[in-house]
Parts: sequence; structure tokens; C-alpha cells
Amino acid sequence: MLKEGTQAPDFELVSDAGKTVRLSDFRGKKVVLYFYPKDNTPGCTKEACSFRDEMPKFDEDVVVLGVSRDSVQSHKKFKEKYQLNFPLLSDPEGRVCEAYGVIGEKKRYGRTYIGVFRVTFVIDETGKIIRVFNKVKPEIHAKEVREYLESLQG
Repeated sequence: MLKEGTQAPDFELVSDAGKTVRLSDFRGKKVVLYFYPKDNTPGCTKEACSFRDEMPKFDEDVVVLGVSRDSVQSHKKFKEKYQLNFPLLSDPEGRVCEAYGVIGEKKRYGRTYIGVFRVTFVIDETGKIIRVFNKVKPEIHAKEVREYLESLQG
């Protein structure tokens, strides 16, 4: 997994709106890049809705991007169903997940599989990772991220 202080790898993914999004498009803004396992699952829905609800409280120079391996179509339905107010990016081959070190072996109900870890990177205006959240509680995570960003302004 990438560490704080390292340059965030640039990437190009397709959003729920069918648009190509590059991390470098957001230079000059802080980016909250959060990786999550799967659309429409309980934890991922709680996390996405918590970001939706906190978005109006974020500074206008902060961009939130959600990334999973789900398809663009899945993201579109997920976003519409929960009225999400930020882009969801599709990484079906897991290339960006691999670049950020957030994909690997997971266990559930005694079964081992390869999946995406719930990790958030806060990236500064120059593209450097300034904070990594890897112990994420979905229902309160967005508030935790917002409070961290507010602490930088103090």
C-alpha cells in the first residue's frame, strides 16, 4: 500500500457518467480518493451515503472520487439509487487498485478470494499523498476525513 509522503500514481478511469477522469485533472485541489469493495453492499452503501451527506460540508476545493472494480453501469445505478453527489470510477481490471496497493487476498466465511480493501487516500494539490486511512468504519468515515481536512486549515 502506498504511504503518506509519496506521489499518488496518476490514472485514467471511466466515471459513472461515462467520462474519462484523470487524477491529474484535479491538480490544485485536494482529492479524497476512496477505494471500496462493491456497489450495493451494506458497508459500501453506508460509506458512500456518508460521503454524500458530508459533501456539502467539505471545502469547495476538495474533490471526492470513489473507486471499485464494478462496471460503469453498476456505478450509474448505485449513484442514482442513493443520489450520490460525487463521481464513481470503474476499475474493472483492478490496475489502479493494484497501483495503490489496495487489492489482495481476503477471507470471508472461510473462503479466500482476491478483493479490494476499504482504503482512503487524501492527496494534496501537488499530487502527493498526505493521509492514508486504512482502518475505515463506513458509517463515520466521511466525517473523519472532513475533520482531518479541516484540521489542515487551522
